[in-house]
Amino acid sequence: MKIEIKRDNKTQLFDITTKVTTLLSALYYIKEHIDSSLTFGSGCRSGVCGACAVIVNGKEVLACSTPVNDKDKIEPLRYHKVQRDLLVDRCSNITKSLKQTNAHLQSYKPTPLDSKDEELNQIQSDCILCSSCYSACPVFAVNGDFAGPYALTRVYRYAIDKRESKKGTLISSVQQNGVWDCTLCGECTLVCPQGIDPKSDILQLRSLSIGEGYSDPTFVSMDFGGGFDSNWQ
Repeated sequence: MKIEIKRDNKTQLFDITTKVTTLLSALYYIKEHIDSSLTFGSGCRSGVCGACAVIVNGKEVLACSTPVNDKDKIEPLRYHKVQRDLLVDRCSNITKSLKQTNAHLQSYKPTPLDSKDEELNQIQSDCILCSSCYSACPVFAVNGDFAGPYALTRVYRYAIDKRESKKGTLISSVQQNGVWDCTLCGECTLVCPQGIDPKSDILQLRSLSIGEGYSDPTFVSMDFGGGFDSNWQ
């Protein structure tokens, strides 16, 4: 079995002559038996930590839980600084977006929660910080200041929390380079290994934004050529 790995903007072909089950096991085989300089992220090896996220044949996956096949092409995540080979700096993007959006509890209001309240944001709390959603998001190709799916989902998680007394502050933080910049393509939802749906969360954030008096700036600035015709049917 042969697989291709992108290294320093070049593709290198590796021949794996033993049976391996996952992509991560294939990477470890290459490192131990073919090229000890191959660098990649790894941690729990059980789909929990997100450290081994890479792109396989154009799609973001966790190497530890992805079967490896002949002629697979492996690349590092997009829109991240590549530290070496398949290892990227995931922390910088996450830290930047969290600061940009104030994606945390702004002002705590003591409020008892029941099981239904906890279920409202349980899924959003399952993020493993793999950064696959950032890599899959096409907005970053044209706007490096976009908050990104992870941060917007996190804002939504706190915006619907009954213990948050300053929801408006959270909503305000995602109006620029945030909810209205998303194309709603759903690529982030497709690649999330935890089943989180950032597209849906962003749509909900848009609704909350409208409730706070905001609107899509692109729609507001559109020229409708003379205004509304009351006789139009």
